[in-house]
Amino acid sequence: MSTPSTPSTSHPKGLYVLFATEMWERFSYYGMRAILVLFMTKALLYDKVLASNLYGSYTGLVYLTPLVGGYVADRYWGNQKSIITGGLLMALGQFLLFFCGSTYQSAPELSTALFFAGLGFLIAGNGFFKPNISSMVGQLYGAGDKRVDAAYTIFYMGINLGGALGPIVCGLAGDTGNPADFRWGFMAAGIGMLLSVIIFKQLKDKYVVDPQGKTLGLVPGDKKEIKTSQILAYAGLFAFSLAVIGLLYVDARVFGILSYLLVASVLIIGFMIISDKTLSATEKQRIAVIFIVSFFVIFFWSAFEQAGASLTFFAEEQTQRDLGFLTVPASLFQSLNSIFVVCFAPIVAWLWIKLGNRNAEPSSPTKMAVGLFLLALGYLIIAFGVKGVQPGVKVSMMWLTSMYALHTLGELCLSPIGLSLVNKLAPFRFASLLMAVWFLANAAANKFAGVLSALYPEAGKTPQFLGYQINGLYEFFILFVLMAGAASLILFMVTKKLQKMMA
Repeated sequence: MSTPSTPSTSHPKGLYVLFATEMWERFSYYGMRAILVLFMTKALLYDKVLASNLYGSYTGLVYLTPLVGGYVADRYWGNQKSIITGGLLMALGQFLLFFCGSTYQSAPELSTALFFAGLGFLIAGNGFFKPNISSMVGQLYGAGDKRVDAAYTIFYMGINLGGALGPIVCGLAGDTGNPADFRWGFMAAGIGMLLSVIIFKQLKDKYVVDPQGKTLGLVPGDKKEIKTSQILAYAGLFAFSLAVIGLLYVDARVFGILSYLLVASVLIIGFMIISDKTLSATEKQRIAVIFIVSFFVIFFWSAFEQAGASLTFFAEEQTQRDLGFLTVPASLFQSLNSIFVVCFAPIVAWLWIKLGNRNAEPSSPTKMAVGLFLLALGYLIIAFGVKGVQPGVKVSMMWLTSMYALHTLGELCLSPIGLSLVNKLAPFRFASLLMAVWFLANAAANKFAGVLSALYPEAGKTPQFLGYQINGLYEFFILFVLMAGAASLILFMVTKKLQKMMA
């Protein structure tokens, strides 16, 4: 006999535990990201091309390692152990960056080693943390519960509350005009990560439960947890982290190997799924939808993630930030997106529920196509804002602010909806692995974002992309208009076919 559904205005307390856990983790990630390219160019004295490519390699690997973390959680560790392990690794990474920022002048070689080690531990830890906490949100609800989309939007508010606070706190602490102060931004990020782990550790058993009250995130029922000594477990994690550090260094400084790894990951996952004889034809079609929409979001995130790279250069060099009584640090502009999400998310969540009650809610692929369109529109606005403006001339911060507002609306139509779609379409035994596929698309997009950011126009340089010549900021921003606009149009055209495949 089915249990009566919870009223639509109420959500399980476990959602807010996951909300707080994710909020502090995102505080840590976005706070560090807000000052990363500035730290590279002002303290480590990397040029913009190297800083952009390293940024793309780092953020790309951040979204690639969930393939490992999702696989381990699905089969051996469960979500809970993976989240705690990943969180501790990320805290270690932030503190290593603090020491990097403390030694870059007195011991440059040691500082470089600490820099790559810090980024490596952040990447490895994220692989265990990110896919597992996201997949747990949907497990709080029963099958067919209409609150799931709204729950992911609320969860997304937690992400962006942290994303708003992180750049403000870490930016004010680190982006002071004195490169030696960047270390304090990394310290603040490390403390935020520790708070995330403590909250989850203390509250998970009591509140993170399914509708029947069963604890979520334990070792999968049909699997046995691997029994190994603590020394072997730590050695394995350390070896994985070292491999990631080496991969980051090679991809950024020697040879762009990440692109090949991304393609290989797609092929391996595809083979694993196709070779599973227990999957029905309907399940395989739904998995195909996940892969298709994941491809389209690459175009969204590669343009959206310019926030941490080229748009930070734009904020630093060509945005009027002097308010008379205060000069706004360039890093603080990265909090705009998250602030807008916190403001807009309740409205968007209410809209989806209202339309759903009237049987007029757009399909998930349609929402995502709208998101791509709004992204293109945001870049179109800032392109006109800089049209005819000479290098070195600063424009009003309202152009950047307006663009971030439109990008936020686009993000709310795409990202939480995509997370919810993966949760609804993925077979339970592949839940975390297919959530990792979603982040794999983010990995490709972030790597591509670094490549595109390296095209940022500077005096004496005229970069080209596939024959498209970039003479200035106008042409640079129009490139993203064309890319996102075309992806939006194509996704609109295939929406009906995807709806049939979703069954």
